[in-house]
Amino acid sequence: MIKQLYVLLFCVLGSVNLTFAQGKIVDRVVATVGANIILQSDIDMQYSQNLAQGMSPNEDFKCYILQQLLTQKLLAQQAVLDSIEVSESEVDDNLNNRLNVMTRQAGGKERLESFLNRSLLQYKEEMRTSVAEQLKAQKMQQNIVQKIDVTPLEVKRYFEGLNKDSLPYFDTEVEIGEIVMYPVLTKEEKEASRKRAEDLRKQIVDGSDFGTIARLYSEDKGSAVAGGDLGFSTRDNYVKEFSAVAFKLKPGEISQVFETEYGFHFLQVLERRGEEVRARHILVSIKPTNASLERTKVKMDSLYQKLINKKIDFYTAATQYSDNKETKFNGGMVTDQNRSTLIPVNKLEASVFTAIDPLKAGEYSQPTLFQEEGPAGKSGYRISFLKTRIPPHKANLDQDFSKIKEAASEDKTRRKLSEWFESRRTNTFIAINEDFHKCDDLKIWIKPIENASANIAK
Repeated sequence: MIKQLYVLLFCVLGSVNLTFAQGKIVDRVVATVGANIILQSDIDMQYSQNLAQGMSPNEDFKCYILQQLLTQKLLAQQAVLDSIEVSESEVDDNLNNRLNVMTRQAGGKERLESFLNRSLLQYKEEMRTSVAEQLKAQKMQQNIVQKIDVTPLEVKRYFEGLNKDSLPYFDTEVEIGEIVMYPVLTKEEKEASRKRAEDLRKQIVDGSDFGTIARLYSEDKGSAVAGGDLGFSTRDNYVKEFSAVAFKLKPGEISQVFETEYGFHFLQVLERRGEEVRARHILVSIKPTNASLERTKVKMDSLYQKLINKKIDFYTAATQYSDNKETKFNGGMVTDQNRSTLIPVNKLEASVFTAIDPLKAGEYSQPTLFQEEGPAGKSGYRISFLKTRIPPHKANLDQDFSKIKEAASEDKTRRKLSEWFESRRTNTFIAINEDFHKCDDLKIWIKPIENASANIAK
């Protein structure tokens, strides 16, 4: 857990403008970008975080850190010139999201504050300027590349320009669909879970600590380690039943037990901020009974027979009957993070691969019992559909156009950013301490006509 926290801190801490040696504060400017400076302590902090992750000592890595900070300063400086704004609420949201993750990883607010050696409020104020600059730099980079697109002709030219001896070799890929049904329990079957939630609520009302009970008993493992704290969120981030309760309560109030698709909850509102609420909750999931699973299997067996006898097509069946909200409105088809329906078989869940492996294109698997990943993953039945199977092959335009288009777009984006940085570097005052002139990563940042060490303090 401590190692994970160090990883998070490396991503979040950004700049801390002090280093300590023999009890005295020491620091120096190591680079200037326009009107902005980079301190030695900025580099040392990030370097120390990498060492904490297990990286072997390597002074050359500081060259890479400085390169990244130079890039951020250049982008942020241009963002100011282009009137790109970052609101206080954006900074707050970013800081709160980061701290929520860090708190969960640390095992609670108290442990995180002990690790940081300061209160979270103090830490947020120290980080505000650095985070604002990071967000401006991100927005500036997005502005530079947001209108980039590639035409089919550009994709073809990009592919033809590749070394044919080094084209990638793709493993077997499939297009698959699924129909999922979760068991529907009767009120009587849910009673044990509801009573468990009521008992936990009563313990808190009678004086037990909400955070302690959440850590011990909540089945939402993501928030349980933080005492059930969900951080600030808008209505859209919750299911409607949860939002209806969370946005009705006043700070400090504890709700009655209520039900969502995830189980029985009760919550306490901690803070309100405009259209956002910070709440903590405890979840008791609903376990399917053998009878409810059997009812679900009977329904799925009936649907399977309709599919193989062509009494209903897969698209219609998935849209009407599937409980998987991520796929049902896509006709049941599964997509990857880039919205592509072609998925390498080595990226499939083991249970899905087992179901579709013996199938021919156009065939369905029989209904199979499965459980979602995670301690509180729901159980249900799934029918898998194999639409297409593409054998292993070397990349070509006919079968892999979408992948090649993505690569061509990334290449065009890199070239656009390189051109932008080259233009800004040549027209911006940049001075780098001579101690870093040996860095290969920084050669393009050091202008031969300038004596950087004469322009900045050592």
